[in-house]
Parts: sequence; C-alpha cells; structure tokens
Amino acid sequence: MSIAPELVRQLREETGVGMMDCKRALEKAGGDIEKARKVLREEGKAAMATLSSRAASEGRVESYIHHNGKLGVLIQIDCETDFTANSDTFRDFARNLTKHIAAAAPPPRFINPEEVPADVIANEKEIYLAQAQKEGKPANIAEKIVEGRISKLYEEICLLKQPYIMDTTGKTKVEDVLADLVAKIGENIVIRNFSRFQVGR
Repeated sequence: MSIAPELVRQLREETGVGMMDCKRALEKAGGDIEKARKVLREEGKAAMATLSSRAASEGRVESYIHHNGKLGVLIQIDCETDFTANSDTFRDFARNLTKHIAAAAPPPRFINPEEVPADVIANEKEIYLAQAQKEGKPANIAEKIVEGRISKLYEEICLLKQPYIMDTTGKTKVEDVLADLVAKIGENIVIRNFSRFQVGR
C-alpha cells in the first residue's frame, strides 16, 4: 500500500527512528500510526535481545536533585560508544529516568524482575495463594490470580516494568521507552544502577 509522506514524517518526528524504518513500520501497520509505533517498539525489544551480548562499556551517570533539596536520584546507564553517551537523545533519556524514579509512587527498588530475590517472590506467592484460597477460588483460578498479582508487584517495584510517568495515559512502560531508544540508536543500552535518596527515609 502507498504510505503518505506526511505520515512517515510524523512518525519520524515522534520516534526519531530513520525514515525508511518508519515507512516500513507504517506499511506493516497498514498505515495506522499507533500500530506502527508498536511495530517499532517490538523491533526495539528484539534488537535489545540481539544486542545484549555486545559490550556496553561507555555511558554516563545522571543526577536529579529536587528543588527543595530533600530528594535526589543517581542513575548509571551504559551504552556502546562515547558518541552515544554524549548525545542529546541519550542524555534526555537518562535525565527523564531520574525524574521518573524521583516521582514514582511507590519508588522502584529493582531494575528488572530478575533482580528480585527468589525468597521475596516465594513469600509473596504464599500470601497471594492464601488470600485466593480464603476467597474460595478453585486451585486453577487461584494460580492465575497469583500470577496476576506477581505481575502487578513487578510493576510496583521494578523500574523497567513501571508505567512511565512522562506518558499520562499509563500505557507506556519504562522498558518500552528503553526499547524505543535502542531502535533509534542501534546500540546495546543497559540501565546498570540507580539510587534514590529522600530526607526522612
């Protein structure tokens, strides 16, 4: 199908991905710009898996201090080249993530689900299962309820699984924004560490 150049330009401006990739995504999505964004995001996630073996030995540490001086965040994000680490796109991503971590409620405690200690998950599963059984749910339904509640827990405590605060619709997760960045830059990008400091806590 023929894709209008204006649509390609709009997707390019919104995502920063190359014109040819935007055109191809729109063709796959039948001209639907929302679906084309999802195509690019999924390709970014696939690229993350492919690029993950490549060394991310460059990067930067970004900070955010709230205006009242009572809340601060430090984050380390690594990439493959110094050029990328110093690009406006990468720096904006890092800055926005520090603001996300500062504003998120509850604040993230881990980067991804793999970092959550197994005993924490086992304990939560026991609690959720007991709750489901107390509600009189059959065993197969109880298991699904436990899975759903564990997924919800990951959304609360894992940075990558949290709804991204810059998207007020709540549809975009931090991992989606990272996938978009990988699709745009074409490098392995890894969130290595973060710390959140708050007076009184």
